[in-house]
Amino acid sequence: MTVEQAQEVLTVEAEGITAVRDALGEEFVRAVDLIMDCPSRLVISGIGKSGLVGQKISATLNSTGTPSFFLHPVEAMHGDLGMVSATDIVLAISYSGETSELNLLLESLKNRSVQIIAMTGNDKSTLARYAAVTLNVAVPREACPLGLAPTTSTTATLALGDALAVSLLRRKRFREEDFRRNHPGGSLGERLKVAVQEVMLTGDKVPQIRKEATLEQAVAELNKKNIGAVLVVEDSNKLCGILTDGDLRRHLLEEKWLEKGSGAAESRKHISDVMTRHPVTISGELMAADALSLMQSKDITVLAVVGEENSVQGLLHLHDLLGKGEFRFLI
Repeated sequence: MTVEQAQEVLTVEAEGITAVRDALGEEFVRAVDLIMDCPSRLVISGIGKSGLVGQKISATLNSTGTPSFFLHPVEAMHGDLGMVSATDIVLAISYSGETSELNLLLESLKNRSVQIIAMTGNDKSTLARYAAVTLNVAVPREACPLGLAPTTSTTATLALGDALAVSLLRRKRFREEDFRRNHPGGSLGERLKVAVQEVMLTGDKVPQIRKEATLEQAVAELNKKNIGAVLVVEDSNKLCGILTDGDLRRHLLEEKWLEKGSGAAESRKHISDVMTRHPVTISGELMAADALSLMQSKDITVLAVVGEENSVQGLLHLHDLLGKGEFRFLI
């Protein structure tokens, strides 16, 4: 009996989603157009079960390229209304369309000339009258046998929110790599599918120095950038070598620098006398997984990223793939 009851609930909820699907029309297109033209954010508001659904819709929008945040109607009327700007759009959710706390907020929003999209099961409601666009989420019946607990209606509202997010995703031409960029805490396998050029260090963050520089100047750059290596370049920013912390330690031991007391003389050496020539490099167009594999095979933690004619594009550190920055572990 229990299984049959569960199947009945799912059947009723499926019927609700079908009803909302069949009711879709130009209002949905207008809602998408309105959000696409919004220069700032989509603010979602609702209370009770509708508020919980709104929070999930907001999270889905954020991860698929539409900036959004959830605003609780009561908190809004006690100061949080300041989070909403005149250029924002508000998506207000209430199945009855007569939620007093939400409608009180909507009055304040209208006074600020904020445009409102309603998601309601009653297109004749107060909420619908406030709205520039109304999305109808009316369902034939609730799955709750008492007809009291929001069940089918919240499922249908959530599904319509997904439809809105996916429609916006497609209009924005949101790509798989954009999604991964918004999910840096995902599984390592997924995170390593991005291109090296998306995670490498660039510009002033890259420790590099001219090959005519002294060892003292190279050490200063090592300390300043704190990456554990400095790239050595010549004309046209062409890579000609690399100096790592390990290279520096080995050189000092070989030269018996400390024993001879010749630190001053050593520091004036040119970096080209100490650097590793022809360092391991990678193209920025390859995948982060390729970079990790190369680092493991060569037993190194730093990779120079180069383009045409060996010109330096950036620098990739093992930490950028596994333990720091955009690819941090969430523990």
